Amino acid sequence: MESYNNASLVRLIGELEKMPGIGPKTAQRLAFYLLKSEKIEVEKLAGSILEAKEKIKYCSVCFNMTEVDPCAICSSPRRDRSLICVVEEPMDIVALDNTGAFKGLFHVLMGSISPLDGIGPEDLKIRELLIRIGKENTKEVVIATNPDVAGEATAIYLSKLIKPLGVKVSRLAQGMPMGGSLEYADEVTLARAIEGRREL
Repeated sequence: MESYNNASLVRLIGELEKMPGIGPKTAQRLAFYLLKSEKIEVEKLAGSILEAKEKIKYCSVCFNMTEVDPCAICSSPRRDRSLICVVEEPMDIVALDNTGAFKGLFHVLMGSISPLDGIGPEDLKIRELLIRIGKENTKEVVIATNPDVAGEATAIYLSKLIKPLGVKVSRLAQGMPMGGSLEYADEVTLARAIEGRREL
């Protein structure tokens, strides 16, 4: 960083680098892009970030991100309330809902079971899921955790908890690559995975 003698530029690059998927080179490109932009454009970006941070919260029912509580999906009369799709993060809802193939409700776990990272079942929204299943006359739970080690462990754990309740438990069909993330999958792959889900 010796080529930068400006502390504010170094600090900007450092803050951008903290974002997921942003490495040092991308952080530098973004920083220089912002500095070359008109001040009004940078102010609009900063304003939209602050506004989103202030207004967006988690839905008290499904833990999706929303400005209104409960969220639009939980409030929709067009949704199949007997079907709940369980995902790891709010961004996974966007990926699945954009396919148009799933017409039920969602539930966000806020992560996956990962003992190596110190994340156990008690750190996730599993208790809230079990309460919902009891309240909403759920007939099927579709587990759409990521197809990686933590996602598979979470799916198996949830299946063991939910099956004794007399509720069908299914998993997204393969079509999702092992080790991949829902947010990066294309809509056709996700739609096929939903349609070809299998019982656990």
